[in-house]
Amino acid sequence: MYYHDFHGQAISALGFGVLRLPMSQADPKQVDRPAAQAVLDAAIAAGVNYFDTAYTYLNGDSERFLGEALEKYPRESYFLATKFYVKAGEDIEAMFEEQLRRLRTDYVDFYLLHGLDENTFGPYTDRERDYLGYILRQREKGRVRYIGFSSHATPETLGRFLDLYDGYDMALLQLNYLDWGLLKAEEQYRILARHGIPAWVMEPLKGGRLSTLNPAARDILQRAAPGRSISSWGFRFLMGLQNVHTVLSGMSTVEQVQDNAATFAAPDPLTQGEARALQQAADAFFDDLGAPCSACRYCCDTCPAGLDIPLLIQGYNERRISGEAWRLVPFEQTKGAAACIGCGACRSHCPQHIDIPKIMAELAAPPQ
Repeated sequence: MYYHDFHGQAISALGFGVLRLPMSQADPKQVDRPAAQAVLDAAIAAGVNYFDTAYTYLNGDSERFLGEALEKYPRESYFLATKFYVKAGEDIEAMFEEQLRRLRTDYVDFYLLHGLDENTFGPYTDRERDYLGYILRQREKGRVRYIGFSSHATPETLGRFLDLYDGYDMALLQLNYLDWGLLKAEEQYRILARHGIPAWVMEPLKGGRLSTLNPAARDILQRAAPGRSISSWGFRFLMGLQNVHTVLSGMSTVEQVQDNAATFAAPDPLTQGEARALQQAADAFFDDLGAPCSACRYCCDTCPAGLDIPLLIQGYNERRISGEAWRLVPFEQTKGAAACIGCGACRSHCPQHIDIPKIMAELAAPPQ
């Protein structure tokens, strides 16, 4: 594992995004403690020392699990990041105190404003609510060490946000080789660099989509670098970006930890030839891409029909790519896309800006 210097401290280049842990079969809303502990222990053994969670992750069980799982490790041996999300509650003090209790700690290393976008810009910059002021005061008390934000905003909104205050210690961006152009991630990355704010990365593999790709894209990459995993290409693309500090991966198995740790054993950015091959693979994949869902599930709580939207989109993409969706057993068991009432409540909550009602209508229609 290699590390980056951050204010005199070594933070692992690979971080653990604690959103995709194995879940209990008996209670799908609860983390499978033994399985998840094994994954976390493997990550620490591999040198990972940065753990990122949030108030809403896994219905709050992500924070609770981390509090339990990290107790056996010295507090100074790892960096803990969590987030305040205004859509989950407007009382930042109450939320912060609950997070400290869940995490079983008296301070967090990184505290972020969660999910900056066009909907949250107003609340996060409201002087009367003074969310930033509250976090700055907690930093003065030693209960927060560094301040940041995560963003799914357009470049224009991100620029406006930083024009108001750019003293953040870091920022978390959705950044990967597909979204570099698709969701204007390059522009967002450049904005952070101009403001001197180091970038942490979420969704480096776009919710796992860039770990599988499609046959044409996989063939291009496997011919360009036999023996390398498909996932490693996404990580190595990010290694070539100087302002990227730590790349988060939502690891859910020990095997994923081991594969990622091997990739991050040393800096290994793409060569020029590999970068050309990756662009060719991205183009081949995008030809088949149905909808760029990362399975963040922000849309689900807003759906009055109670649809499992990411699962339905996965089925839609599979049908687009392979002509069928029967391989996705849960897809056949969930409420169908025909139950969508087309209200559009989900649309404004989608970080990928997917026209979800349109996708549901297409999915509900008989295959052509």
